[in-house]
Amino acid sequence: MDNRKTPQEKGLLFLVFLGMVALPLVYVFTPWLDIANYHLPIWVNGLGIVTFAIAMWLFWRSHHDLGRNWSPTLQIREAHTLIASGVYQKIRHPMYMSIWLWSIAQALLLPNWIAGLAGVIAFGILYIVRVGNEEQMMIEQFGTQYQEYMYKTKRLIPYLF
Repeated sequence: MDNRKTPQEKGLLFLVFLGMVALPLVYVFTPWLDIANYHLPIWVNGLGIVTFAIAMWLFWRSHHDLGRNWSPTLQIREAHTLIASGVYQKIRHPMYMSIWLWSIAQALLLPNWIAGLAGVIAFGILYIVRVGNEEQMMIEQFGTQYQEYMYKTKRLIPYLF
């Protein structure tokens, strides 16, 4: 078992919680962030709803495909296997892609410079710091099997580049 639940990791998860849960709830239920409000055309809300629906489907599908291998922190569990089927057949990190989509939907649905963009900023920081470490951990665990998987798949968006 390889557990990399560091203070930095916990801090990053807390930052994402603030940006994607706490600040949006403050925005919705209090007037505290009203100073940062702006107006968006109504069609942007529709785009936000569609984006959020896709994000939730991909989030669910990623969890489903990972099964017992899923962890909110960087860790390899006992009997951990490399999943390369389902949505993982084309995308190495569909869970991250779903959270990117969620944070983009948040920006489209909450017309507030603080609450709307907090998710993109918070998750962007976590992603930049974490994804390289996660891929290194997977290479250490699965070796050439993971490197071959990396060669066959895209990190986030299939069929590009």
